[in-house]
Amino acid sequence: MAFMGTTRGGGDSSSGRRVLVLGLGLCLLLVGVAQAVEFELVPDAGSIDPMMLPTMDGEPPRECATPVSVEEACRGASETHAGVDYDHCMASLGADPRSKEAGNKNMHGLAVLATKMAIDHAASTESKIDDLAELEAESTPQARRARFNHCLEQYGGATDLLRDALDNLKAKIYGKAMEQLTAAMGASESCEDAWKGEEEQHRVPVAAHDREYGRMAHIAFGFTHAAAA
Repeated sequence: MAFMGTTRGGGDSSSGRRVLVLGLGLCLLLVGVAQAVEFELVPDAGSIDPMMLPTMDGEPPRECATPVSVEEACRGASETHAGVDYDHCMASLGADPRSKEAGNKNMHGLAVLATKMAIDHAASTESKIDDLAELEAESTPQARRARFNHCLEQYGGATDLLRDALDNLKAKIYGKAMEQLTAAMGASESCEDAWKGEEEQHRVPVAAHDREYGRMAHIAFGFTHAAAA
């Protein structure tokens, strides 16, 4: 009986050891799986392409863009768009220090810059027309005041359209941006048409600004079209 009891006790001890070993094996297996999953979900920092990471200001990841000089951009736009004059394009973009910034040395960056310049011209022209309208408020005939108001409406609308186009351009929604740029181009022509019939010296009081805005809007469109290609 004593012998049988000893045998039974040894069997219980052996069974317990087997259970312990199996438990440790299962634990190690689970740890290994967890490490493998973590390795897959969190790749090594060296394997991440920095160009695919979001920028610090929350903008979408930047893509590699082909460098383009102002000369190349202006030449291309002048060859494909009748409204763009090469010499004027070079003079306008070349005179703006922003064209030398790193972010503006590709077609997308130059399109954004040209659109910003068009916004500046539209806002400046609107302001000058408003100033003239106020100066002539008391002595201006009703028909002339109506022409001023028409031009103010045109340039106010153009400025809004250009700002919307800039937002779409930054988001690389080129088709919508080009639609808005096209609509904004009409401001200068519409303002000029409103003054037809006036004596030569009274036509479009801000004619130089009006023409400059129209030219800049065409450059912005030409660059945006090239960026979308």
